[in-house]
Amino acid sequence: MSTTIDTIKEQIENNDVLLYMKGNPRAPQCGFSSQAVQALMSCGERFAFVNILENPDIRAELPKYANWPTFPQLWVKGELVGGCDIIVEMASTGELQTLIKEAVGDEKEQEQE
Repeated sequence: MSTTIDTIKEQIENNDVLLYMKGNPRAPQCGFSSQAVQALMSCGERFAFVNILENPDIRAELPKYANWPTFPQLWVKGELVGGCDIIVEMASTGELQTLIKEAVGDEKEQEQE
């Protein structure tokens, strides 16, 4: 039987761009998740998400695993980028777009090989 931590690790490994959030991108259920989704969508690339409100085990375990207490959490290429403030700040400087494009670009190149 796989544990919640195994599930979290698998989600992070299998998705180059992953947002743990409250709600979903079409219907965020908190202001911070909404801001994070808007910033990510402005990058123009697809991203995976996990609705922590529908996954109470992940909601409980991820902050301990990530050593990051709040949601949303953005993970890119297996690395925790940060929460809403960091995501919005990176979007305003253009760093987020660069990071997301590189992560997705790497994936597209691998598919073509």
